[in-house]
Amino acid sequence: MGFFSKIKKLWDVDSRLDNAVDEYKKEQGIPEAPSPQTAKQEFHQELPETETIETPPVSDPVPSAPAEPQIQDVAEKPASHVSEQGTGEMPPWQTSLLLSLREAEPRLSVWLNLILEGISKADDVLWERLAFLMHALEVPQTEADDFIIRFQAWLDDMEYEAVEEFRSELQYRLALALDLEDEEDERSRLFLKLSEGLEKTRETITRRIESLLTSHDSINNAFWEELEEILIMADVGFEPSMKLVENLKERVRKSGSDDPSCFKELLHEELADLFKGKRRISAVNPPEVIMMVGVNGVGKTTTIAKLAHRAQMQGRKVLIAAGDTFRAAAIEQLEVWAKRVGTGFYAKGENSDPAAVAYEAIEYAKQNGYDLVLLDTAGRLHTKVNLMEELKKIRRVAGKQHEGAPHRCVLVVDATTGQNAISQTKLFDEAVGVDEIVLTKLDGTAKGGIVVAIALEFGIPITFVGLGEKMEDLRPFDGGDFAQALLS
Repeated sequence: MGFFSKIKKLWDVDSRLDNAVDEYKKEQGIPEAPSPQTAKQEFHQELPETETIETPPVSDPVPSAPAEPQIQDVAEKPASHVSEQGTGEMPPWQTSLLLSLREAEPRLSVWLNLILEGISKADDVLWERLAFLMHALEVPQTEADDFIIRFQAWLDDMEYEAVEEFRSELQYRLALALDLEDEEDERSRLFLKLSEGLEKTRETITRRIESLLTSHDSINNAFWEELEEILIMADVGFEPSMKLVENLKERVRKSGSDDPSCFKELLHEELADLFKGKRRISAVNPPEVIMMVGVNGVGKTTTIAKLAHRAQMQGRKVLIAAGDTFRAAAIEQLEVWAKRVGTGFYAKGENSDPAAVAYEAIEYAKQNGYDLVLLDTAGRLHTKVNLMEELKKIRRVAGKQHEGAPHRCVLVVDATTGQNAISQTKLFDEAVGVDEIVLTKLDGTAKGGIVVAIALEFGIPITFVGLGEKMEDLRPFDGGDFAQALLS
């Protein structure tokens, strides 16, 4: 999203708060708003009058998986009107908070600071203020209620109570729900997380490049040979390293300078261009079906849960289908994640035909108004011939059930495996055609050069990177940010 689009989005959100203030002032005959200092004083004075709001507990609608086909929609939660925001006179604390929000800088982090002011733990005051913020931003009441209920359930599951334990997750969820993930503050948080995750990789690439630049007076043959060695040691691989060096030689030639002090900026530009995604048609005939592939142990199950969580926070109705029917406890593990995230879940008994699971899950999603189906598949690399035939069958059957399905095939790759990630990508791409790659465990590897290798070798876009265990740690991949974090 461009700069002016971001400004327009924030302008639109800011206008909603402005309209809410104007409407209230017109109803009450208030000539002008009080100063920020006055509003802040009134806000603190009225905090004790906050009413207690009781929310019914979140039920546990997912039973254990029986041998017969089972369908559990854990996304269905009991209705809860968390905060009454109907017509009538606005309580003084709401007036003060609304004015403070309106006069604040239109950024999610700033608004959240105002919402959390004076709150040290999750309590009824927090829920009421969150409900009020979402109402002021014209979020539909049912969506606001659902957001709060789901977050309460997550806090209970994680046993978090203090604000410092859950503030980051709350801001992440609000950014998704309010479509503000690309605002400057959120991007800064992503860059910081990405930079921290690449710390081990920087030790093997960036610091050696720094040494390379200081040890050469000009960019000559010896310079290029040493750079090739650095790239290969960082698991970029031999052929991708040669290709990257050739591209960099051309950039240096066009720059007209062989001064090593200019090289780092040229490398940044080359990496940023390397990761530019190809344009594609994103619209699909609903429900969108995403086929998740990858070998066992790469983090595919948790990645499915994180993708489901993101989609759900963005207002989509998600169904997770358990197509890995042979690995011990695979169905149960995915069912637990579906329960935690709060999505629909479809499974058959162990050793069922995975293609049948896909066919029936898509049919169920069409009948029940789901927007997205995340289809898990097996990853037994030691039986790769049979596995690939199985995946091809799933793809064919899905297309027969729903035209165009699967709309995307997403490969999950463990960054710590280094060059094995290249062979896995080649294997799955040849078999079923990989549209996107999610790179997990980037925060725990010194082999981050594999990101460059995959982009050079296959040209398949890397859409997300895993930077930790939390839901918020699966982040959209941005080539420019990656280059900056790697070389900073």
